Amino acid sequence: MAALAAHAATPHLPVRAGEGEPATAAQQGLIECHRCSAVWQDAPEGAACGRCGARLHRRKRQSIALTWALLVAAAIMYLPANLLPVMITRSLFGTQQDTILSGVIFFWVSGSYGLAALIFTASFLVPLFKLSALFVLVAMAQRHSPWRRRERARLYQLLEIIGRWSMLDVFVVALLSGLVRMQGLAEITAGVGIAAFGAVVVLTMLASLSFDPRLTWDTDTHAMQDDKTTT
Repeated sequence: MAALAAHAATPHLPVRAGEGEPATAAQQGLIECHRCSAVWQDAPEGAACGRCGARLHRRKRQSIALTWALLVAAAIMYLPANLLPVMITRSLFGTQQDTILSGVIFFWVSGSYGLAALIFTASFLVPLFKLSALFVLVAMAQRHSPWRRRERARLYQLLEIIGRWSMLDVFVVALLSGLVRMQGLAEITAGVGIAAFGAVVVLTMLASLSFDPRLTWDTDTHAMQDDKTTT
């Protein structure tokens, strides 16, 4: 079994393959265990980790195909999430059904500009941004494009940061339902749209997790061959 790779004596100096870009771990024959983070040198693809027994892979298996499937499903669910009602209000004056955008318009007209802007950003723009950004990242990674790799890596980090705010609409509906029922003013229930919206959030989160950001830097022939064997 291959031995653990030694720590670099000068971690801030890049290891270079020739005179070009800094060499990747794959080019140096290094492979990291996804379970225990042990780093092995010259270990074959699919070999068992000597520490925890997990299978070793240079890249996430089926990363491109799985991410594409999750993204397409999320894009399909994005339409009903915005067209179907997310909140149904029943009172003595009748029944009212509100979508995400109608709720934003209501808060804006009533003078709650900050709340309207917050819901519009977190519930409409953020999911759309995540979908668009992931489409760009996956498409560029699949083509092994060298276009703006540093910016694409930062874009993926940004997606990880803003992902936690994607469930704001679900929290708002749950909070309003509890408050209104306690006061006995009306009855608020979640509509079908909230389920579609939750599906969009979950699918985009899974797509982000399934995408391997290291594929952004795979532009050489060796990395392309490794990626084809895992996707």
